[in-house]
Amino acid sequence: MSQENVENLRAFWEKWNQGETDLSLLDPEVVYEDANLPDHTGEAYRGREGVLRAIERWLEPFENLTAGLERIVGTGDRLVSIHSFKATARHTGIEFQGPLAYAYIFRDGKVVHFRSFRDPEEALEAAGLSE
Repeated sequence: MSQENVENLRAFWEKWNQGETDLSLLDPEVVYEDANLPDHTGEAYRGREGVLRAIERWLEPFENLTAGLERIVGTGDRLVSIHSFKATARHTGIEFQGPLAYAYIFRDGKVVHFRSFRDPEEALEAAGLSE
């Protein structure tokens, strides 16, 4: 299932950057943790509905946002996606860019847990995939 997980994750991010929010890769009981935005610190979002709330909160301050997929690292049921994040603040026009990464745990082809990181190395360490 490992290569299938990689391909499905790549397809998920391709859709994301085309403006589609397809959560079918996520287990209905998925848990998402985000420590990137100050008002998200320490929060866990549960289920697909929780992930949708997190996405809305994440996108709210930005006029536009992309998370260009650079690569996927890992095998089996533990993967890390590494991105180049670019965004423009809605009210100030301030531009942001930098690295972004997500560590995932898959079960039976579905993401059951994922967490965001600003430092890709931290995501790799969290997934046990340090290079």
